[in-house]
Amino acid sequence: MARVLLIEDDLAVQKGVTLALKRRGHEVEVAASGETGLLLLERHRPDLVLLDLMLPGMSGLEVCRRIRESKQLPIIILSARGDDIDMVVGLEAGADDYIVKPASGEVLEARMKAVLRRVAPAPDGGPGDAPAHTGAERYGDLAVDRTALIVSKGGTELALAPSELKLLLFLSASPGQVHSRQQLLEQVWEHSFYGDDRLVDACVMRLRAKIEDDPRAPAYIQTVRGFGYRFGPVG
Repeated sequence: MARVLLIEDDLAVQKGVTLALKRRGHEVEVAASGETGLLLLERHRPDLVLLDLMLPGMSGLEVCRRIRESKQLPIIILSARGDDIDMVVGLEAGADDYIVKPASGEVLEARMKAVLRRVAPAPDGGPGDAPAHTGAERYGDLAVDRTALIVSKGGTELALAPSELKLLLFLSASPGQVHSRQQLLEQVWEHSFYGDDRLVDACVMRLRAKIEDDPRAPAYIQTVRGFGYRFGPVG
Protein backbone atom coordinates (compact mmCIF):
# COMPACT_ATOMS: atom_id res chain seq x y z
CA MET A 1 0.00 0.00 0.00
CA ALA A 2 1.25 3.49 -0.83
CA ARG A 3 0.18 6.97 0.19
CA VAL A 4 -0.57 8.74 -3.09
CA LEU A 5 -1.11 12.44 -3.69
CA LEU A 6 -3.20 13.00 -6.83
CA ILE A 7 -2.98 16.56 -8.14
CA GLU A 8 -5.76 16.74 -10.74
CA ASP A 9 -8.54 19.26 -11.39
CA ASP A 10 -10.83 17.08 -13.54
CA LEU A 11 -13.50 15.63 -11.26
CA ALA A 12 -14.12 12.58 -13.44
CA VAL A 13 -10.43 11.71 -13.49
CA GLN A 14 -10.18 12.35 -9.75
CA LYS A 15 -12.97 9.88 -9.05
CA GLY A 16 -11.78 7.26 -11.51
CA VAL A 17 -8.15 7.25 -10.38
CA THR A 18 -9.06 7.44 -6.68
CA LEU A 19 -11.45 4.49 -6.99
CA ALA A 20 -8.91 2.42 -8.94
CA LEU A 21 -6.16 3.07 -6.40
CA LYS A 22 -8.30 2.52 -3.31
CA ARG A 23 -9.51 -0.80 -4.71
CA ARG A 24 -5.84 -1.83 -4.75
CA GLY A 25 -5.32 -0.80 -1.16
CA HIS A 26 -3.69 2.61 -1.62
CA GLU A 27 -4.41 5.70 0.46
CA VAL A 28 -5.24 8.69 -1.75
CA GLU A 29 -5.26 12.43 -1.09
CA VAL A 30 -6.62 14.68 -3.85
CA ALA A 31 -5.74 18.28 -4.70
CA ALA A 32 -7.51 20.23 -7.45
CA SER A 33 -4.71 22.79 -7.90
CA GLY A 34 -0.94 22.94 -7.75
CA GLU A 35 -0.96 25.31 -4.78
CA THR A 36 -3.19 22.95 -2.77
CA GLY A 37 -1.08 20.00 -3.85
CA LEU A 38 2.10 21.59 -2.46
CA LEU A 39 0.37 22.23 0.87
CA LEU A 40 -0.88 18.63 1.10
CA LEU A 41 2.59 17.41 0.18
CA GLU A 42 3.97 18.88 3.40
CA ARG A 43 0.99 17.87 5.51
CA HIS A 44 0.52 14.24 4.43
CA ARG A 45 4.04 13.27 3.22
CA PRO A 46 2.94 10.92 0.40
CA ASP A 47 5.05 8.10 -1.03
CA LEU A 48 4.27 9.12 -4.61
CA VAL A 49 2.73 12.02 -6.54
CA LEU A 50 0.44 11.63 -9.57
CA LEU A 51 0.47 15.00 -11.32
CA ASP A 52 -1.61 16.46 -14.13
CA LEU A 53 0.02 19.08 -16.37
CA MET A 54 -3.04 21.19 -17.12
CA LEU A 55 -3.97 22.73 -13.77
CA PRO A 56 -5.64 26.03 -12.87
CA GLY A 57 -3.17 28.63 -11.67
CA MET A 58 0.23 27.04 -11.15
CA SER A 59 1.00 24.60 -13.97
CA GLY A 60 1.88 20.97 -13.41
CA LEU A 61 5.39 21.61 -14.71
CA GLU A 62 5.94 24.32 -12.12
CA VAL A 63 4.59 22.03 -9.40
CA CYS A 64 7.02 19.32 -10.51
CA ARG A 65 9.94 21.76 -10.40
CA ARG A 66 8.91 23.04 -6.96
CA ILE A 67 8.75 19.50 -5.57
CA ARG A 68 12.16 18.64 -7.03
CA GLU A 69 13.74 21.66 -5.35
CA SER A 70 13.46 19.98 -1.95
CA LYS A 71 12.13 16.42 -2.32
CA GLN A 72 13.11 13.32 -4.25
CA LEU A 73 9.94 11.26 -3.90
CA PRO A 74 8.62 9.63 -7.11
CA ILE A 75 6.56 11.82 -9.45
CA ILE A 76 4.46 10.39 -12.27
CA ILE A 77 2.89 12.82 -14.71
CA LEU A 78 -0.63 11.74 -15.68
CA SER A 79 -1.65 13.92 -18.61
CA ALA A 80 -3.92 14.02 -21.65
CA ARG A 81 -1.03 15.62 -23.55
CA GLY A 82 0.73 12.92 -25.52
CA ASP A 83 2.86 15.05 -27.84
CA ASP A 84 6.60 14.47 -27.87
CA ILE A 85 7.43 17.97 -26.68
CA ASP A 86 5.06 17.75 -23.69
CA MET A 87 6.51 14.41 -22.62
CA VAL A 88 10.11 15.57 -22.96
CA VAL A 89 9.47 18.83 -21.08
CA GLY A 90 7.70 16.92 -18.30
CA LEU A 91 10.54 14.45 -17.91
CA GLU A 92 13.13 17.23 -18.00
CA ALA A 93 11.24 19.00 -15.21
CA GLY A 94 12.04 16.04 -12.97
CA ALA A 95 9.23 13.51 -13.41
CA ASP A 96 10.14 9.84 -13.03
CA ASP A 97 7.53 8.64 -15.50
CA TYR A 98 4.88 9.96 -17.88
CA ILE A 99 1.51 8.31 -18.53
CA VAL A 100 -0.91 9.52 -21.18
CA LYS A 101 -4.58 9.57 -20.12
CA PRO A 102 -6.77 7.66 -20.15
CA ALA A 103 -4.85 4.85 -18.46
CA SER A 104 -6.29 1.64 -17.06
CA GLY A 105 -5.99 0.83 -13.38
CA GLU A 106 -3.71 -2.10 -14.26
CA VAL A 107 -1.26 0.10 -16.18
CA LEU A 108 -1.29 2.75 -13.47
CA GLU A 109 -0.65 0.15 -10.77
CA ALA A 110 2.21 -1.44 -12.72
CA ARG A 111 3.94 1.88 -13.34
CA MET A 112 3.49 2.95 -9.72
CA LYS A 113 4.97 -0.31 -8.46
CA ALA A 114 7.93 0.08 -10.79
CA VAL A 115 8.76 3.62 -9.67
CA LEU A 116 8.25 2.79 -5.98
CA ARG A 117 10.63 -0.16 -6.27
CA ARG A 118 13.34 2.29 -7.27
CA VAL A 119 13.29 3.82 -3.79
CA ALA A 120 12.63 0.64 -1.78
CA PRO A 121 15.69 -1.37 -0.69
CA ALA A 122 15.83 -4.89 -2.10
CA PRO A 123 16.33 -7.83 0.32
CA ASP A 124 20.11 -7.70 -0.23
CA GLY A 125 20.20 -4.07 0.88
CA GLY A 126 20.50 -2.49 -2.56
CA PRO A 127 17.76 -1.12 -4.82
CA GLY A 128 16.47 -3.12 -7.75
CA ASP A 129 19.03 -5.20 -9.62
CA ALA A 130 22.15 -3.41 -8.36
CA PRO A 131 24.32 -5.54 -6.04
CA ALA A 132 24.87 -4.38 -2.47
CA HIS A 133 28.34 -3.27 -1.34
CA THR A 134 29.75 -2.08 1.95
CA GLY A 135 31.13 1.43 1.89
CA ALA A 136 31.40 3.79 -1.03
CA GLU A 137 32.87 3.12 -4.46
CA ARG A 138 34.93 6.06 -5.69
CA TYR A 139 35.30 7.26 -9.25
CA GLY A 140 37.37 10.43 -9.25
CA ASP A 141 35.50 12.82 -6.96
CA LEU A 142 32.25 10.85 -7.32
CA ALA A 143 31.40 8.45 -4.47
CA VAL A 144 28.59 5.87 -4.72
CA ASP A 145 27.46 4.09 -1.56
CA ARG A 146 25.16 1.25 -2.60
CA THR A 147 24.23 0.24 0.92
CA ALA A 148 23.28 3.67 2.25
CA LEU A 149 22.01 4.78 -1.20
CA ILE A 150 24.10 7.94 -0.99
CA VAL A 151 25.89 9.59 -3.90
CA SER A 152 28.31 12.44 -3.27
CA LYS A 153 30.58 14.58 -5.40
CA GLY A 154 33.58 16.33 -3.94
CA GLY A 155 32.35 15.40 -0.47
CA THR A 156 28.90 16.96 -0.98
CA GLU A 157 25.87 14.66 -0.98
CA LEU A 158 23.77 14.90 -4.14
CA ALA A 159 19.97 14.96 -4.19
CA LEU A 160 19.04 12.40 -6.85
CA ALA A 161 15.51 11.55 -7.91
CA PRO A 162 14.62 7.83 -7.70
CA SER A 163 15.11 7.22 -11.42
CA GLU A 164 18.42 9.10 -11.43
CA LEU A 165 19.72 7.09 -8.49
CA LYS A 166 18.77 3.70 -9.91
CA LEU A 167 20.14 4.59 -13.33
CA LEU A 168 23.49 5.56 -11.82
CA LEU A 169 23.59 2.43 -9.64
CA PHE A 170 22.80 0.18 -12.58
CA LEU A 171 25.31 1.73 -14.98
CA SER A 172 28.10 1.99 -12.42
CA ALA A 173 27.66 -1.68 -11.43
CA SER A 174 29.31 -2.64 -14.75
CA PRO A 175 31.81 0.08 -15.77
CA GLY A 176 32.60 0.11 -19.47
CA GLN A 177 29.64 -2.09 -20.43
CA VAL A 178 27.31 -0.57 -23.00
CA HIS A 179 23.57 -0.76 -22.33
CA SER A 180 20.96 0.00 -24.95
CA ARG A 181 18.12 2.36 -24.16
CA GLN A 182 15.68 -0.54 -24.30
CA GLN A 183 17.76 -2.48 -21.79
CA LEU A 184 17.78 0.52 -19.48
CA LEU A 185 14.02 0.91 -19.82
CA GLU A 186 13.59 -2.72 -18.78
CA GLN A 187 16.12 -2.67 -15.93
CA VAL A 188 15.58 0.79 -14.45
CA TRP A 189 11.98 1.64 -15.37
CA GLU A 190 10.76 -1.98 -15.74
CA HIS A 191 9.00 -1.02 -18.95
CA SER A 192 9.49 -4.11 -21.09
CA PHE A 193 6.13 -3.31 -22.66
CA TYR A 194 6.79 0.41 -23.11
CA GLY A 195 9.43 1.35 -25.63
CA ASP A 196 9.71 5.12 -25.31
CA ASP A 197 13.42 5.81 -24.84
CA ARG A 198 12.83 9.50 -24.14
CA LEU A 199 12.52 8.48 -20.48
CA VAL A 200 16.14 7.33 -20.60
CA ASP A 201 17.52 10.35 -22.46
CA ALA A 202 15.77 12.85 -20.17
CA CYS A 203 16.98 11.06 -17.05
CA VAL A 204 20.56 10.90 -18.38
CA MET A 205 20.43 14.65 -19.04
CA ARG A 206 19.29 15.39 -15.47
CA LEU A 207 21.83 13.01 -13.98
CA ARG A 208 24.69 14.51 -15.97
CA ALA A 209 23.74 17.98 -14.75
CA LYS A 210 24.32 16.74 -11.18
CA ILE A 211 27.38 14.50 -11.44
CA GLU A 212 29.43 15.84 -14.36
CA ASP A 213 31.88 18.74 -14.22
CA ASP A 214 30.82 19.57 -17.79
CA PRO A 215 27.56 17.86 -18.86
CA ARG A 216 28.39 18.68 -22.49
CA ALA A 217 31.58 16.60 -22.25
CA PRO A 218 30.53 13.84 -19.82
CA ALA A 219 33.18 11.74 -18.11
CA TYR A 220 30.85 9.39 -16.23
CA ILE A 221 27.71 8.76 -18.30
CA GLN A 222 28.99 8.41 -21.85
CA THR A 223 26.87 8.16 -24.99
CA VAL A 224 27.50 5.33 -27.45
CA ARG A 225 25.98 6.74 -30.60
CA GLY A 226 23.21 4.72 -32.15
CA PHE A 227 23.02 2.33 -29.21
CA GLY A 228 22.89 3.66 -25.67
CA TYR A 229 25.05 4.55 -22.68
CA ARG A 230 27.94 3.28 -20.57
CA PHE A 231 29.55 4.28 -17.30
CA GLY A 232 33.11 5.46 -17.82
CA PRO A 233 34.85 5.69 -14.43
CA VAL A 234 37.36 8.46 -13.86
CA GLY A 235 40.66 7.77 -12.09
